[in-house]
Amino acid sequence: MSFVEYGDTIKDGDTAIVFLGHESMFPVKVQHGTVTQTKYGVIRHSTDLIGKKYGSKVTCSKGGWVFILHPTPELWTMNLPHRTQILYSTDISIITMMLELKPGSIVCESGTGSGSLSHALIRTVAPTGHLYTVEFHHQRAEKARQEFREHGVEHLVTVTNQDVCRNGFGVSNIADAVFLDIPSPWEAIGHAKSALKAEGGRICSFSPCIEQVQRTCLAMEEYGFTEINTLEILLRVYNVRTISLQIPDLGKAAEDNSSSGFDSSNPSQQGSPCANLQQGTVQFKSGVPLREVVGHTGYLTFATKS
Repeated sequence: MSFVEYGDTIKDGDTAIVFLGHESMFPVKVQHGTVTQTKYGVIRHSTDLIGKKYGSKVTCSKGGWVFILHPTPELWTMNLPHRTQILYSTDISIITMMLELKPGSIVCESGTGSGSLSHALIRTVAPTGHLYTVEFHHQRAEKARQEFREHGVEHLVTVTNQDVCRNGFGVSNIADAVFLDIPSPWEAIGHAKSALKAEGGRICSFSPCIEQVQRTCLAMEEYGFTEINTLEILLRVYNVRTISLQIPDLGKAAEDNSSSGFDSSNPSQQGSPCANLQQGTVQFKSGVPLREVVGHTGYLTFATKS
């Protein structure tokens, strides 16, 4: 199993996603002889998972059922164990596009954190690109190495445990893009410039506070970066549903009905607009925003090496 090389069959040692619904799913490591508890009953890995195809509908011990999905970076972002605050698909998509990443790109990242963005970057640059990711915290760096190894992408990523603000990324003049998600990104701009290729490399810095953005932009200007711009991506989701509204009484409904020759006893006219007027309500499809909307996540500052 690999996050970038998709297979059809579930194997011992794979990481799979148990899908109970759009709002309920979780990852599981498939192991011979192991069982997983769900609200629908027990899933036995040896008989219910190993050898089955990804996407299969698996019946649990209580009679309920779940789907077993092949992991993707998007599914992993929704289900990974949080060691730090993570980036979600809304920001990840614009980062991938604005950094102009493609298969074969070389990317430097700091910090690794929980690996949400890392998996998406690896999938984008595979099979010939490479990710150099730097994590200051020793235990988080070791956990990231373990996950990359279990997910079959360790050949596409190098994890380094060091302070990027002091020691840089460990590479020079090879990166097509650099991404910074650290408390003081302005201190790492010089190292980012050194890691980027001679000309045209792109950089992105993620910061939750505008004061961080201001200092980072000043540092980018000092090191000669151009095309500096900052974005904030806000996602607003709409539910499409049927709504019933009462028709206002404008005082002419009776006259309009009589002048148009509407016959309420005629079955052929029951579905007409006049019939809805007689009932006093009208139904239609409408897009309604959610009552709770995710607000500010962070600012994304992009620039180009001159």
